[in-house]
Amino acid sequence: MNNKKKIIRTWKGWTTLENAYIYKDMLINEVFPTVKKNGVIGLEKVSISTKTKIDEVEFFLTLQFESLDAVKSFAGDNFEQAYIPENAKRVLKRYDKKAEHYELKEELIL
Repeated sequence: MNNKKKIIRTWKGWTTLENAYIYKDMLINEVFPTVKKNGVIGLEKVSISTKTKIDEVEFFLTLQFESLDAVKSFAGDNFEQAYIPENAKRVLKRYDKKAEHYELKEELIL
């Protein structure tokens, strides 16, 4: 894989209905600001999507990086491992242990 191609990293986690707001707020105000403050370069965009079910909320995160090297600066050499801070683990019911990575081919703005 060419390290200069943009990479989309996806991951899912699930919370209780009660913890959904807490987790969303944590992502916006703690997790990703801390990532940027810690010097991760090349994280261009984070999208947070949710699906509310009867007894839980599914979070689908999409992160856009400028390259595979930028993903590694975020997640380390074992970059397929999910990045989940300890405080986030406390409000998640369950989560994917691995993240998925895709090479961005086209982006259409209509």
